[in-house]
Amino acid sequence: MTIEHGSPQQPQSQQPESQQPQPVSRPVSPVWTEQVRRPSGGAVVIAIVGIIVGSLALLLVLVYLATFLGAGGLLFCLFLALIPLTAVLLAVRWIDRWDPEPRPALWFAFLWGAGVSVATALIFDLGVQLTIAASGGAFTGNDLLAAVVQAPLVEEGAKGFGILVLFWAIRRHFDGPVDGVVYAATIAAGFAFTENIQYFGVAMIEGGFETLGLTFLVRGVFSPFAHVMFTTCIGIALGLAARRTGAFGAVGYFLAGLVPAVLLHALWNGAFSMFAADATLIVYYLVVQIPLFVGAIVVVTMLRRQEARVTAARLGEYAAAGWFTPAEVGMLATPGGRRQARAWASAQSREKKTAMRRFIADATRLAFARQRMLNGSAGHVDRADESQLLARLMADRAAVVG
Repeated sequence: MTIEHGSPQQPQSQQPESQQPQPVSRPVSPVWTEQVRRPSGGAVVIAIVGIIVGSLALLLVLVYLATFLGAGGLLFCLFLALIPLTAVLLAVRWIDRWDPEPRPALWFAFLWGAGVSVATALIFDLGVQLTIAASGGAFTGNDLLAAVVQAPLVEEGAKGFGILVLFWAIRRHFDGPVDGVVYAATIAAGFAFTENIQYFGVAMIEGGFETLGLTFLVRGVFSPFAHVMFTTCIGIALGLAARRTGAFGAVGYFLAGLVPAVLLHALWNGAFSMFAADATLIVYYLVVQIPLFVGAIVVVTMLRRQEARVTAARLGEYAAAGWFTPAEVGMLATPGGRRQARAWASAQSREKKTAMRRFIADATRLAFARQRMLNGSAGHVDRADESQLLARLMADRAAVVG
């Protein structure tokens, strides 16, 4: 395999020249001459603080669970909860393969779900219980109401707010609906992980291993992706916001995504409350949950294909300007081309394998940086990133060829 280098020129666009973003290439004058003010590490600080807060929240929740499960019971239930968590995280990794998100952001998402969101739900529930107790009988608890109204609103609100925080903090890495799905699924996976520890522990205490086995079957086998499907509605909405609006406008998209997330969560909890002790539950899974799950897979697959089309279209513009050859665009913008390129580089040397991975990753980031400019949602930093990525791509190409 050989990688050629054309003569770079300025990509053209169908938009009026006054509106179209123009990459900084060597034969033309820069479109931006003033020094770009890059973020002063604010996103890094938010990630560090968020990871610390999420870790502390998760630790406090685990300590709370240990008070009635004991250390041995907590570890056993934690091990069981790792099984569905692994399945979900493997699915998230598959979704995230095209344009991988920053690892600190994914850790933030997981700990937000596993720690902050669960702690929020527990504190809110404690407040409700204290209010009922202090009412002297004026208020009474209603398990169905709590399952269908309280839990969906509080839990989806807490999980969804974590996605919104990520949207604000790492706007340059939030390119579209697929990124929203990745962050939403990671937060939901963390939430389900901690919640499963609680459910497994309570089942073991109240009914022994037989009840625990049934609970694991329902939550770990039949519905490990339930929370993911709910919260993904918010992730997709904020992914659309990334292409259409700014920080303040994203709040409206967040609320729009929260509605279907809450409704799906309420449907799930309500059906389980009504059919839990009935063979009708199996029918409900077959008629409602499996079609929803299949529909979610179809939507995510379509979104991933759209990412590939965006990558091909934007890199095609750079190819017309001479930054890539048509063969390189085919390699960089198709799953098969990427697999073939990585296999070829791996057969050459470890250095070329690493360089090829960088070449693919930087080209993808370049495509989405230009897409943000075409959407009108780019700032000066995106224009500087474009220039930097083009320079890095030349270095990547040299490393692969050399």
